[in-house]
Amino acid sequence: MVREDGKRNFALRGDDGEDSVFSGNTPRQAALKAARRLEPAGSESAAERVPIELREKGTDKVHIYEGWAWEEEAPENKPDWMPQVITEANVSKQGIEHLDE
Repeated sequence: MVREDGKRNFALRGDDGEDSVFSGNTPRQAALKAARRLEPAGSESAAERVPIELREKGTDKVHIYEGWAWEEEAPENKPDWMPQVITEANVSKQGIEHLDE
């Protein structure tokens, strides 16, 4: 279901059901937000890839991604409020499933 501002809501699915909701214009944008909450590795190459399932609210679609996160030094022109070490993330789409409910 699309909001007035064009964003859609996606519920993160896990073993305990759906616990967090992420919004974005695209499923990938919501998946990146979810991936940033993963435990970050020291570098991108050392990051563990974790499956991320996002159910689009108002539909029967489940977007499946593989996500990983890592820590990186902040850029030199960072604002004052930004920490020196930041968490970066990336995702790779694995497919879409449709719920039978």
